[in-house]
Amino acid sequence: MAHFCLIHSTPLARTVGRFVLSPITRQTDSGEFAASLSIRSGRGATSHDRVFRFIPLFATAQAAANYAIDQGLGYLRQPALPA
Repeated sequence: MAHFCLIHSTPLARTVGRFVLSPITRQTDSGEFAASLSIRSGRGATSHDRVFRFIPLFATAQAAANYAIDQGLGYLRQPALPA
């Protein structure tokens, strides 16, 4: 059975300017971990959340979360973010 682990309010969640990056890990049936990332901006009714899922699998939830954060930081470094 797959388990979901949403990592909120931990040292892994990062605030970058007006964005909050929150890694999400999920253990697969094979025991490896899949990585996703929520990039949230705004507050309340004006908030916007994008969720990205990544293809690589990882041996640990920590490795998956670190990968997700690294990908999010790279996304935010783009000169013009996609709409």
